[in-house]
Amino acid sequence: MLCQKIKFGKAGTFFLTLIFLSALVLSCKKPTEVTYTPPPPEDRPPVWDVNALRGVWVTTTASTALNSRANIKEMVTNCKAAGINTIFMVVYNNARTMYPSTVMNNLIGKPILETFTGRDPLQECIEEAHAQGLKVHAWFEYGFASSFSANGGAIVAAKPHWAAKDVSGNLVVKNGFDWLNGIHPEVQQFMIDLFKEVVTKYNVDGVQGDDRLPAMPTQGGYDTYTVDLYKAENGGASPPTNFANTGWVNWRANKLNQFCKRLRNEVKAIKPTVQFTISPSPFPFGMNEYLQDWPTWVDSAWVDAILPQCYRYDISAYNATLAQQKGYYKNNAVPFYPGVLLKVGSYVASDAFLTQMIQSNRAAGFKGECFFFYEGIKESPGWFRNQYPYIP
Repeated sequence: MLCQKIKFGKAGTFFLTLIFLSALVLSCKKPTEVTYTPPPPEDRPPVWDVNALRGVWVTTTASTALNSRANIKEMVTNCKAAGINTIFMVVYNNARTMYPSTVMNNLIGKPILETFTGRDPLQECIEEAHAQGLKVHAWFEYGFASSFSANGGAIVAAKPHWAAKDVSGNLVVKNGFDWLNGIHPEVQQFMIDLFKEVVTKYNVDGVQGDDRLPAMPTQGGYDTYTVDLYKAENGGASPPTNFANTGWVNWRANKLNQFCKRLRNEVKAIKPTVQFTISPSPFPFGMNEYLQDWPTWVDSAWVDAILPQCYRYDISAYNATLAQQKGYYKNNAVPFYPGVLLKVGSYVASDAFLTQMIQSNRAAGFKGECFFFYEGIKESPGWFRNQYPYIP
């Protein structure tokens, strides 16, 4: 016989049974599903345009980023790790500069924000940022706002006729900010002198105005100088008492438009390669509330890039604002970079919301953006390192 009986002891029978049952169980299992696990971020190339602006605003409010050179170096290092390539550093707010300024010293006897006496945070930031390959733009945060809830502050105390006035002759105050009259030639020259001082003294890559430059609340324009100018150009007629009158709004906005053009030209005359950008309020809100006509600035190529503040708290509102602003954007030769709200007060945008906003930017054809503000990067380092560079 080819087959013979094989006798097993108890132990042999047990192990044979165990092998048989194991084979039976394995034969009944479903095939293992194989899922694709993408390689870690460091093994994937970023999808962003390396030439696009990826910016962040750095200010003195609710931040210690500029309080020492060590803090500045840490800030730059964090920005570099987050994929940021452009730092918009505040150089002027609340009637103070963040660098030693002859212009401010001549005006109010204060060359620099008292906290920074003996230092030059702007120069320190430029040196630290350039060492790591980042650009620095000088951001004139307060623009034509002179102070916050201080009755005009030191500037209006020194130059009372610079104050913006409403129809009742009172200082224009909006959302707590006290305003200068951005149409007055002396006020305009003061701001031009600040810009020229920075461009002349520092190796900045750019300069920037925002929702307060050029700007003035539509309630303003009833000071003696502006009223007389309006009369001279309108056959002796006084300005409408309704500050929202369309013709009156357009007349004042046009004066600020001409200032924008002049400011750019004077900056470029000193350093043609410096970038001149503005981050305005969304249009037409900015026009109706602050006389900001950014579509004209872009259409006329008076700016090198526009960064509308698309600050919203949910993706539906963000997408609506983004689409609205894109509708006014006609000159593709001037880059458009949305302003994205990252943090304000105790609010920090969630990782999921940040991803949605950047996806919307890319879908709209905008290859970069700028985040407000730096402190939010410290609270969302994982998103900036592991998601931001790879969002198509």
